[in-house]
Amino acid sequence: MDLSAYFQPVSLNKIDYREDEFYTNLGAAASIYQNDGNFPDLDNVVLAIVGICDGSGSKANAGCADAPDEIRRYLYRLALPVDDCRFVDLGNLLPGNTPEDTQFAVSEVLYKLLEKNITVIILGGSQHLTFCNYKAYEVLGRVVNIASVDSMFDLGNDATPLNSRNWISHIVAQQPNYLFNMSNIGYQTYFNGSQLVKLMDELNFDAYRLGAIQADMVRAETLVRSADIVSVDINSVRLSDAPGQAEGSPHGFYGEELCRLARFAGVSDKLSSIGFYEYNPLFDRRGQTAHLIAHAIWYFMEGFYNREADFPYRDKQNYKHFMVGLNDGDMEISFYKSKKSDRWWVEVPYEGEQREQYQRHLLVPCTYADYQQAQQNEVPELWWKYYQRLNN
Repeated sequence: MDLSAYFQPVSLNKIDYREDEFYTNLGAAASIYQNDGNFPDLDNVVLAIVGICDGSGSKANAGCADAPDEIRRYLYRLALPVDDCRFVDLGNLLPGNTPEDTQFAVSEVLYKLLEKNITVIILGGSQHLTFCNYKAYEVLGRVVNIASVDSMFDLGNDATPLNSRNWISHIVAQQPNYLFNMSNIGYQTYFNGSQLVKLMDELNFDAYRLGAIQADMVRAETLVRSADIVSVDINSVRLSDAPGQAEGSPHGFYGEELCRLARFAGVSDKLSSIGFYEYNPLFDRRGQTAHLIAHAIWYFMEGFYNREADFPYRDKQNYKHFMVGLNDGDMEISFYKSKKSDRWWVEVPYEGEQREQYQRHLLVPCTYADYQQAQQNEVPELWWKYYQRLNN
């Protein structure tokens, strides 16, 4: 399959690059699709940027279709996060004749990139594209975790056409289903209501309020480290830090916190795609939001090129193993601590028929505090939620 047929080149003529002997910008390090017939070679590529100029899933935020090129204007001015930073920018996906055509093309392209073990940074566009991202893993037959950085749950009615407010329900409704777990990072209760909060709990999904995450960013790191897909709605960032949004709020993550979450995603060995959605240049001030997203991508790249390769999926030899007995020895919980990064995982037992499919998710990222809780003869909430999901 010739991926170039799906893309149109991007123009970077408006970018004012800084050039001197001590400074190399990202634009100079990237292989960017700028001219017909010069599509980047994907051999030995590990990281790719894909622009999707589709705002069809956000009727009240149609200007988000213009986001990818505006983000590039600021991204490619930035200095290299590491000296050996090399990646490709495949340009912007050509729109289909219908929204459904575009959605199919997105899934097809992402599937081909993921099949080549290329990690993908998606510049959206509407957040409904996360559903298309998920469908790419479905084609691969890979069960996934999704982490959504969002002030809302997006659990609308799946009987209505796919949009930015119901994409999670569309994923849940898929059969066969390849979603293992969904985590929401930073929801705000007054945008969701108690019934949706209750529904997230009934689905055994992880949902953490904005204040809880801001008070404990270590917990946010475990949620992101558990994910194969991270979906970032820029509406999760407070309006003062990111004015380029149609439905902004005075409350939300600070820009620095978004960058920190992006770095958590980058350094995670498990994660293979991240998308930034709902940015609308029509509402932006002097490119402030585009600049912030560019910074977040920079931090993702810095984390990506500093991965420790310490996800203990296949080889547990380089980990310290701790067995904790609870209830006077009636049950034991296994914890693993990486000798490389000091990060923690807890193992959830499961011997069901889908064990092979679920294997990558049975070692759940956790914190030292979870280990301490088990030592106090208390079952960590994180472990218990996963155990219930698997064994009920």
